[in-house]
Amino acid sequence: MKGLLSKWLKQESLTSDEILDEEKLKREVDALYLLLSNFYGTDKLVIKATKLEALSLMRSENLAERVTGLQKLVLDDPTKRELADSQNIPLILEEIEDQIAELIAKRSLEERLEKVVAEKMQERHEDYIKEIKNQVLKETAGPENAQTLKKLALLEKMNHTKLNNSVSEVLRPQSVDEIIGQEAPVRALLAKLATPFPQHILIYGPPGVGKTSAARVALETVKKYKHSPFRTDAPFIEVDGTTLRWDPRDVTNPLLGSVHDPIYQGAKRELADTGVPEPKLGLVSDAHAGILFIDEIGEMDTLLLNKLLKVLEDKRVSFDSSYYDPSDPNIPQYIKKLFEDGAPADFVLIGATTRDPNEINPALRSRCAEVYFDPLEPADIKTIIEHAADKLGVILEDGVPGLISEYVIEGRKANNILTDAYGVARFNSPEQDKIYISSANVYEVLRSARLSPYVFEKVHSGGEVGRVLGLGVAGFLGSIIEIEAILFPIKEGKGIIRFNETAGTMARDAVFNATAVIRSLSGDDLHNYDIHVNVVGGGKIDGPSAGLATTLAIYSSLKKQPIRQDIALTGEISLHGRVKPVGGIYEKIFGAKQAGVKTVLIPLDNADDVPKGLRGIEVIPVASVEEAMEFVFV
Repeated sequence: MKGLLSKWLKQESLTSDEILDEEKLKREVDALYLLLSNFYGTDKLVIKATKLEALSLMRSENLAERVTGLQKLVLDDPTKRELADSQNIPLILEEIEDQIAELIAKRSLEERLEKVVAEKMQERHEDYIKEIKNQVLKETAGPENAQTLKKLALLEKMNHTKLNNSVSEVLRPQSVDEIIGQEAPVRALLAKLATPFPQHILIYGPPGVGKTSAARVALETVKKYKHSPFRTDAPFIEVDGTTLRWDPRDVTNPLLGSVHDPIYQGAKRELADTGVPEPKLGLVSDAHAGILFIDEIGEMDTLLLNKLLKVLEDKRVSFDSSYYDPSDPNIPQYIKKLFEDGAPADFVLIGATTRDPNEINPALRSRCAEVYFDPLEPADIKTIIEHAADKLGVILEDGVPGLISEYVIEGRKANNILTDAYGVARFNSPEQDKIYISSANVYEVLRSARLSPYVFEKVHSGGEVGRVLGLGVAGFLGSIIEIEAILFPIKEGKGIIRFNETAGTMARDAVFNATAVIRSLSGDDLHNYDIHVNVVGGGKIDGPSAGLATTLAIYSSLKKQPIRQDIALTGEISLHGRVKPVGGIYEKIFGAKQAGVKTVLIPLDNADDVPKGLRGIEVIPVASVEEAMEFVFV
């Protein structure tokens, strides 16, 4: 720094190679004053000169006085000084140069230090501010961070992105008018819900006939009635009975509710920290003031069902826990109320099942009104397909509804076939806006699903010897049973009777009863014949209802009298030839109608079981075998 200053001063003061003269010294002095002015600033330099009594010296024209003024300013000396000797001025100026160089070096170092200190302080300040901000964020933002917020944004995006509505939602009935083929059952269902005293209900019926949809739209319908007990916001809680699993220790029970103990089940953190058990409400409380619909209620665990029956009586759910201490001040009021009073569960139970009524818990049946849904007829399937086509906005080729009705008897399966055919048609014509579904599209679906016609036409005009159409029932579905008999005469009275090995004991007894009745009617000893009775297809017959059909088949073969092939019959036969009542009359009539049968013979005692307004088939009650013979033989 000193060398640079000397060089600058020399450049400023050097005028020639001659010896320094007074003019040169003046210039050096001026240069030094200029450095001080730049170093301190003009105003501060004046103030400093005033304090040191050097202001007059600094402004003097006399070189010695100005040099003396420099001495006072540089050395910061307020005392009076003798004027500098002209001979010593160069030495004095060199000393002043050294002092000014030290001042400038010191100032430069201080500035560098101050800059570093300022930078460090700024860094510390920024870190401190950042730390405070993070602390504030933690206190105000809770558990959220950049990652959780990113996942939340992704979830929201997924919620707003949909391929399309489910086809089941599009085709789901929205009013009672859209429940096809169940006019009488739906009317009965509404009548049991529309009163100020609604009943618990059990709905029986085959799958896919609209039991769940009927229950849902029935609630929406009765909400509008003046004296309905259901408010407009009454809930409809739906659950599948096959999925209702529970722990006998009541650790978990999604249907009735359970208690999460603070140690084992992990109650909420704020409760677990204080050892407070937490009751969890179940579906019965969610359905309060509304309807709890349990599909396949016949599949529920027996113990759980018994617990549900207790809730139906009490209309409340109680909770218990060994961790509950009513004197604990940490227990919130709502938990104390749940333990002491229980949770409200006043609802209407609607259970649906495909089981036979005899298989349902008797205690449950005694508490519920019962509604029977009918199997769907081909005409109903056609109507369902046509309505579904309207909702999907497609055009059907003539014959498509009838074609589908030949393969299914369930509305749900019919809609599935239609939507699959819709997919095939859309795939074949991706550019078309209006989709046309042809029979070829339906056949493609039927082939890929390996489906076959549900009912094979087994009836025809005319008669056959030894062949008769009986009627059977499985669950809620009736069907035609082909029974054939053939007799081989033998001479020694050692005839045998052979019947299907798969048939039940009651069906076998019906065959032996038939031989006794035939011997009584004809006088022929059937021990002189080998009798073969066959159920075509080898079906297992558990009951005695094929007794009448078996008797007439054997009698036809014995007397070589042909039996009409457009008539079907059912009934148990007694040893005296009387036709006794059997079950499943409606289902059997439906099965006969599906197969194209024109006339059905039933026991006289079952006449009241024939549905009202039956069309397309004639039902004739008979009391004896002789009376039945008047109708069956050609």
